[in-house]
Amino acid sequence: MKPVKNKFLSIKTGALQDAILNSANFSSIATDEKGVIQIFNVGAERMLGYVAADILNKVTPADISDPQELIARAKALSLELAVKISPGFEALVFKASRGIEDIYELTYIRKDGSRFPAIVSVTALRDDKNAIIGYLLIGTDNTARKQAEQALLNAGALQSAIFNSANFSSIATDEKGVIQIFNVGAERMLGYTAADVMNKITPADISDPQEVIARAKTLSAELGTMITPGFEALVFKASRGIEDIYELTYIRKDGSRFPAVVSVTALRNAQNTIIGYLLIGTDNTARKQVEEQLRWTEESFRLMVESVSDYAIVMLDTSGRVVSWNSGAQRLKGYVADEIIGQHFSRFYPRQDIDRGIPQQALDVATAKGRFEDEGWRVRKDGSTFWANVVFTAIRDQEGNLRGFAKLTRDLTERRSVEAELTGAKLLAEKANLAKSEFLSSMSHELRSPLNAILGFAQLLESDSPPPTPVQKDAIAQILGAGWHLLKLIDEILDLTKIESKQVPLSREPVSLADVMLECQGMIEPQALQRAIQMTFPRFDKPCFVLADRIRVKQVLLNLLSNAIKYNSKGGTVEVAYAESTTPGLIRVSVKDTGAGLSPEQQAQLFQAFNRLGQEGGGEEGTGIGLLVAKRLVELMGGVIGVESTVGAGSVFWFELSACAEPQLSLEGGEPEALTLPPAPHGAGLHTLLYIEDNPANMKLVEQIIARHPDIMLLKATNGNSGIETARLSQPNVILMDINLPGINGFEALEFLRADPATAHIPVIAISANAMPRDIERGLKAGFFRYIIKPIKIKEFMAALDMALEFAEKKSFKTK
Repeated sequence: MKPVKNKFLSIKTGALQDAILNSANFSSIATDEKGVIQIFNVGAERMLGYVAADILNKVTPADISDPQELIARAKALSLELAVKISPGFEALVFKASRGIEDIYELTYIRKDGSRFPAIVSVTALRDDKNAIIGYLLIGTDNTARKQAEQALLNAGALQSAIFNSANFSSIATDEKGVIQIFNVGAERMLGYTAADVMNKITPADISDPQEVIARAKTLSAELGTMITPGFEALVFKASRGIEDIYELTYIRKDGSRFPAVVSVTALRNAQNTIIGYLLIGTDNTARKQVEEQLRWTEESFRLMVESVSDYAIVMLDTSGRVVSWNSGAQRLKGYVADEIIGQHFSRFYPRQDIDRGIPQQALDVATAKGRFEDEGWRVRKDGSTFWANVVFTAIRDQEGNLRGFAKLTRDLTERRSVEAELTGAKLLAEKANLAKSEFLSSMSHELRSPLNAILGFAQLLESDSPPPTPVQKDAIAQILGAGWHLLKLIDEILDLTKIESKQVPLSREPVSLADVMLECQGMIEPQALQRAIQMTFPRFDKPCFVLADRIRVKQVLLNLLSNAIKYNSKGGTVEVAYAESTTPGLIRVSVKDTGAGLSPEQQAQLFQAFNRLGQEGGGEEGTGIGLLVAKRLVELMGGVIGVESTVGAGSVFWFELSACAEPQLSLEGGEPEALTLPPAPHGAGLHTLLYIEDNPANMKLVEQIIARHPDIMLLKATNGNSGIETARLSQPNVILMDINLPGINGFEALEFLRADPATAHIPVIAISANAMPRDIERGLKAGFFRYIIKPIKIKEFMAALDMALEFAEKKSFKTK
């Protein structure tokens, strides 16, 4: 369909039509016969906030009208004309389409959602054959008239309200100025009753006489006539028909004063003769105080800006030229105000930044975003440079127009120097941490290696055949007890050092408290039985999970349980419980004992390093850091730990961790197929085990362990190179590998074994005194089948060896 707009443009319009269509005072909206807008003049744009492009060929006038009014108009017209009229554009033009003159009131809705009342005149546009080709809706903003109508309705009420209001002093006089009316507002403000002043004084008698004299003098000069100080000075303009509102100080009955704004009107009779005056006043104290506060604030701000010497505070105009310059700017940049005001701020930038357009970019970003912050080199008057932090803030007026920029500059040269030093110090600290990690690894290795022999041989003696005598058993138990205790002390010290160095890897995942407590119960009950301690653990009627690291939760709980047994009275009880914390979202785990209890002073020492509580009289031994390690671990997992204790009544140690939902097991693709190992081949021969170890004591220990298993033959090598050669020639089922070997180390030896097809299939178990978590992780990533730390526990060692032999048998079975 051809746009109807072309038809309208082809119509020759008279000067009046042209004026209406182009007038900013009328909204002229022309539509096609279906109501789609084709013309939207400048007046419509001004009134409604749309530009023509927003709505031409897109909407009808109904889309910018109040929908409820459209419904009401359609309903009213349907009743009036006895025909069904649809709400929408039809309701706006129905009369005009029938040739009926139509002018009505309607609420238009602007683009921003605001509304205004309009008077709309609708005319049908017809072609030469009298067919309707569209409609013209000419509207005028009816807001002023509506407000005027409302004002007239309210005038009587307003007049009454003013005379009866306690917020206005309404004073009416006769033509000579003698007060005839003195309302409640005047009484409240001035402290007089009406009886005190009516028919007795004039308003001049309650006004500041000096101000009345000054007003008379000013008016005389302004109007070119002599005006007498007194009542005449207060009403002279009003008596000449000139609107008069002025400020004046009123004097109360008690002599106190207050500033007032007074409006004066001459009262006239039907013959236009002045019969008196009405003076309506408002107390101007609050406004005066605000004005004074603003004046003081502006002056204070000016003085503050001027006095700030650490910051260069500069105001720029919209083009970037300096309009104000404080003492800080003079100190920092070397210019005095007279030298720099009017100059462009880009002169503070190095030449290369100016060439790259950096100064203008700063203004552009500040204009767009309101603020821009930057750091870089700046240039002083003498050509020297300094490292500056600069903040630009766009200054806008109430209408949002850009008025200029505030520019705040700080000299950060010294801070930049310190940061450079700190960066160097950080690098040194990182090197120190690396050295500390290497030292810890080395110390762990050096301490564990001899312990491996001590504890290993003691375990062999304990299970020897024939069994040891009672005296020997007691000696072996002493050796094992001291050895494992020493290992625990080493682990605690290393643990604390790792925690303090932030080298403890933690995983945050759902951990079942029921599972952790069950494991801890099995591990701790032998210790409780030795002291006849009765242990009580909770029953879990429903799953309870916390968001934490499973290994570390177990470590913390075992520490609390061990202490509860160690420091309990013989034959006492230990009760483990769990419950929701009073802090929402946390679960509390508690360990209650029946020990001697702790005083407040002792409780204050509990979570400190190397405290000696419980060891004062040759009691239980320990490093005194177990609780500190527990505290640090709980905090690393986002929890809290504490104690409640009373001397003579035992203690309750507790920790709280974040509760979480039970994890959902995914069974995508069906249940996993169970792994089944093939049975060992009938008549299988000896298993061959190669141990590569340079420490004779450790080699001897493994020899004696393996000697108890006649189905395993042990091969030995004392360095990596000989171990690789032995593996190639002998094809052992499993290889045991020390890490710290002479020549090539265990990792390098493993690489050679994996690279050679003849040995790549052999499972290799690492046995090392390098026991740091990163050592274990590195070993498993490198490809070791298992990573066993020294001192070895024989049962764990044999379990790992059995798994490796089964794995080797399975691989051998598959290749056949």
